[in-house]
Amino acid sequence: MSTRIPSLNWLRVFEAAARTESFARAAAQLNMSAAAVSQQVKALEDRLGAPLFDRRAQAVVLTEAGRAYLPPVQQALMTLEGATEALFGQSRAQGLYVQSVLIFAHGILTRGMAEFEALCPGVSVFLSTGNSAQDFDQGFSDLKIIFGNPHSFGAESDKLLEERLYPVAPPALAAEITQASDLLEHPLIEVSTHRSGWVQFLEETRVRPGKRRMIHADSTIMSMAMAREGRGIALARAPASDATMAGAGLVPCLPGISVAGSEAYHLVYDSRASLRPPARRFREWLLDWVAREGWSGG
Repeated sequence: MSTRIPSLNWLRVFEAAARTESFARAAAQLNMSAAAVSQQVKALEDRLGAPLFDRRAQAVVLTEAGRAYLPPVQQALMTLEGATEALFGQSRAQGLYVQSVLIFAHGILTRGMAEFEALCPGVSVFLSTGNSAQDFDQGFSDLKIIFGNPHSFGAESDKLLEERLYPVAPPALAAEITQASDLLEHPLIEVSTHRSGWVQFLEETRVRPGKRRMIHADSTIMSMAMAREGRGIALARAPASDATMAGAGLVPCLPGISVAGSEAYHLVYDSRASLRPPARRFREWLLDWVAREGWSGG
């Protein structure tokens, strides 16, 4: 079987036939003959090496493989149609595609999107989130909001904000922590994808190296969920983690004690000069809004 993606037209015909459970009805919707629909479905099945329909006297019924294939085909067609209209249709100047680190989108961006939408009511924002570099390689975006080295994601960038680290836990546990060395009496939840973490925090608060019990999470959001369930003490990464911390019912263990993280959030793009109008407006708004909120990274 070829590994090449099947013909887009075959996929459109398959989707219509699967949705209507009829080659004849699919043909009417697509302005084709039923025989042409049947031929294109057969060509797709030959390419995939598996039957997608059971042919019956008055209808066609999806096979198990056909049922599994239909949702991703429908999603891919919807995504392609939406992107085509946003970028090349009559409203292309108003479509904006933004990819963001999940915790920034959750804890920062959602606070201000209502303001941006009020200022630019004609702009449709398509926001997707991720955590890994691979997540940001998927699909098209005008702008990326990333954490870490911006040069790994685009040619040009703006620094948005930095972070401060401090330990958080449920109130009862936090009350037991009266000095930084008390942290070593409890499991410490480390987010392994961050350069700044517990080692840095303990060094900067002058806690002598001792026996540390580390457990690991893949994101700050997950680390705080684990802390909520009593698994250990998490590190807040303010201000992006503020909403997650509050939602998990966590409080600072050592109020007033925090250390600066070693990385920052950046808005990344290929070229400021080539940004489309909605992307330029979003960039200008975001930099201004972050500065007004007192979070600007300079």
